[in-house]
Order: sequence, then C-alpha cells, then structure tokens
Amino acid sequence: MFRHPRTAIAWGGALLAAAALAGAPAVAQDKYPSRPIELIVPFGPGGGADQLARLTAKLVEPVIGQGVPVINVPGATGATGMAKLIAAPADGYSAAIYIADTHALLAGPDPRWKVEDLKPLAVMIQQPSAILVAKDSPYKTWADFEKAAKDNPGKLKVATVGFGSVDDFTLKHLEVKGGVKVVQVPFSKPNERYVSILGGHADALYEQPGDVAQFLKSGEMRPILIFGDKRLDGFKDVPASAELGYTVSLPQFRSIVVRSDTPAAEIKTLSDALTKVAENPEYKKFLEDSYADPDSFMPADKSAGFLARQLDDMKKAATGS
Repeated sequence: MFRHPRTAIAWGGALLAAAALAGAPAVAQDKYPSRPIELIVPFGPGGGADQLARLTAKLVEPVIGQGVPVINVPGATGATGMAKLIAAPADGYSAAIYIADTHALLAGPDPRWKVEDLKPLAVMIQQPSAILVAKDSPYKTWADFEKAAKDNPGKLKVATVGFGSVDDFTLKHLEVKGGVKVVQVPFSKPNERYVSILGGHADALYEQPGDVAQFLKSGEMRPILIFGDKRLDGFKDVPASAELGYTVSLPQFRSIVVRSDTPAAEIKTLSDALTKVAENPEYKKFLEDSYADPDSFMPADKSAGFLARQLDDMKKAATGS
C-alpha cells in the first residue's frame, strides 16, 4: 500500500515514540501517605478506645503529614468495626483500634475473622482492669461483694462491654474458681456503661480505672478489686486478684491494626510514626493519667507475638481455667 512520504514519516515517528514509552520506567507513585488515613474505632465516642484514637490521631498527623479522621463504628464488641476494616482496601489508608475485648472474640465459637487477617502496627496502651462500685454502694470491699454474690447467686449485676469479651471471661473465672456468680449486663455505649452503677442499673462495673479516671478523682466511684499480680498505685488498700487466688488478669490492651496484606513499606511507615507518638510527652502523660503501664508501647515487630500470647490466655480463660 502506497503512503505519502509525510504520512510515512509521521507513522514512523509515532512508532518510535511508542517504543520509547514502552522502554521508559513507570511513573513514580505519590509518596505514602498522600491522603488522609481513616482510623476506625469499633466502639462509641467517649470510651477508652475513642480517647486513644483521638489523641493518637492528633499526635501522628504532623508526623505523617496527613489528617487522620476518627470514625466510630460501634457494635458487637468491636466486630462491626473490624468488618469495616477487613472490607476496606489493603492500601494503608484504613486502620483500626483493636482492643483486648475484641481480640477475645477469636477465643469464642465461630469468629468472623482470624488473627492472621490483621497486622498490628503497634500496641499503644496496657492497663489493669478492675471491679468498681459507686461511692454509696453497700459493698465497701471486695469481701462484701464476694459474700453477697455467693449468698445470692445470680442476683448481683455487673456492667460489661459485652458477651465473649475479656469482661465475660473474667467473670466466668470468678464463678468457676470462687463461686462468685453474677448477672452480666452489657452496655455497648461506654458512657452508659460507666454511669450504670451511678444510676443503680448495675451493682458493679468491670472497667479499666483509667477509663473512668474522672469518676475516681471526683469520688463518685471506687475500685474494690484490681485484676493482676500487684496492687495499683493510688489504690494500695484495694487487693489484687492474685492475692485472693484468682489467677486471671487479662489486662486491657489497645493496639492499632491494618489488614495483614497491607504492603510492608506502608506498615513500616505507620509503625515508625506511632513510635514517635509514643515518645511524645503528651502521650506519656496520657499513660500516667490512665493508670497504664508506662512501658505499654510495642512496635509492629513485637506486637504480633504479644497478640498471639494474649489469645492463648484468653482461650484458657474462656473455659474458666
């Protein structure tokens, strides 16, 4: 087929240009992160997970140079929020607060996800849990509460975050090991759970002292039992569960996770950024005010093993052992 010389030259130029483009390196992608990172809180506003998320978002934003909007997705002891995370793309632009109560769901029957589906960026906080009562409660000490529960099995009500949680497992342990049988009253909204003992809707509250610090400081509520091996600074007159023969402790931890198939580079970027957050004086003050372990923080390379060990403990507790 005959082509005009100019047409042939143009055609040849186009082929050369195409060949050059084919041999050129791919255009570099925008540096990560190039847009805001959504931080899912699988619980309602005002609770410990929400407090952690909002402080972390505030402190990490100048480190990564992007906004971190906090999205509350409460329900099913955190399972609803985790479903949102797992359904999101594994691109490093969605993360979630992942706490012990939600992790405990994996120790129950038919969990909706596996621990292998998640990659922890960091463990941000570890706190002891406690049984707390209102200031005017007739149960002045743990001995009072324990006796009443044994004398009237199933009469006393304890407010918790939900069934299948660390709260649930701990109460089962108290029943199996000590005959302390209570009725569990779940509250999905943190603020409703906190004030349940103040309004007489529950006799006691299973919670982390740090999450209700304002009520403790005002004298509206007080702990009667701390779960763990040692007494808590500031409440030296309150016994630790180990002293009384209750070997369960299951400390509350709160971590930040992404999907496990998120690129390694993005995981490292976020974990490094959270390490800087943990070094911030404002964050250290937050741990102190929360009655938390000052050495709570663990980066990504240590967090996975920690979660695995916690799950083993939870499976034991789920059977009452």
